[in-house]
Amino acid sequence: METLKPAITIKTTVNAPIEKVWKFWSEPEHVMNWNTPSPDWHTPKAENDLRTGGQFSFTMAAKDGSFSFDFGGTYTEVIPNKTIAYEMSDGRKVDVQFENEGDAVAIVETFDPENVHDPEFQRQGWQAILDNFKNYTEAN
Repeated sequence: METLKPAITIKTTVNAPIEKVWKFWSEPEHVMNWNTPSPDWHTPKAENDLRTGGQFSFTMAAKDGSFSFDFGGTYTEVIPNKTIAYEMSDGRKVDVQFENEGDAVAIVETFDPENVHDPEFQRQGWQAILDNFKNYTEAN
């Protein structure tokens, strides 16, 4: 039997109003601009039906064309400007909390790691994407 690794939590604070943070997190045209762990990757395709029971699919690809994969799942809970929870297509669960702090929003994202890559590598990758979200949202 496979041993489950403990969930991983990453955090950031975005200096923007909650309405903007929610919009940039959820609208595909924005997702395609921030959903990348490094400058040599991009998200050429994003589809998002942000509602409980809705589904999403983001294609992440190396800019040199050497590799791409789809990242998707089904939303299990959506509370506007507060909570997004989903189950990925491989069964792992993710919970994202948005805490309105006036002119800023604290984002806490907790996810089940997969069993291929080292958990610290996964934490760093997800944190890099979250940092890109912060930078993109604050700059636009």
